[in-house]
Amino acid sequence: MSTFLKNENKQLLVGLTGGIGSGKSTVAKIFKSLGVPIFNSDTEAKNIINTNTEVIKQINAEFGAIYDEGKLNTQKMAKLVFSDKKALDKLNKIVHPRVKKCFELWVDENEKAPILIKEAAILIESGAYQQMDKVILVIASEAVRIQRVTVRDNVSEDKVKSRIQAQYSDKEKSNHADFIINNSGEELIIPQVLEIYSEIKNLN
Repeated sequence: MSTFLKNENKQLLVGLTGGIGSGKSTVAKIFKSLGVPIFNSDTEAKNIINTNTEVIKQINAEFGAIYDEGKLNTQKMAKLVFSDKKALDKLNKIVHPRVKKCFELWVDENEKAPILIKEAAILIESGAYQQMDKVILVIASEAVRIQRVTVRDNVSEDKVKSRIQAQYSDKEKSNHADFIINNSGEELIIPQVLEIYSEIKNLN
């Protein structure tokens, strides 16, 4: 963890991650209902991509004309980055430093909260987990994830599989996780969240 985050704020910083369709946003909503502030990295990244003029210039320079009427064409970008890991890495290198800065400012703004959660799809891949005191990983079977995302995003199974393959596997992510929530449907999710919440409250 950075000296800035750890020593100045004296809060418990918890990372929340999971692959596409795992249900990490559902878990985040439960924590929010318990009064824990949530920083959604993916929402912040989308905002930066569509409003930060320097980022827009960099993305256009790297990927070509990929904005339509000032908004990123997400379908075009998805085709590029989910089939090419190098392209995905380039995009993350442009956007991630800005998200990190926004997170640090958000931590300052919520200095009175004893626990803060950073929700991020690529918490592990980006290395941001190293800033966290604890990491929660939400997992689900591939079949469940595919079913959820095809319905939610109205995309084909093949497209969902390519997105899953572009991310670290649950096994790789679990190497950096302190807590794992199974959201495949076999176990109730709220009791799992409450148990973790009880434990992390006692850490602070």
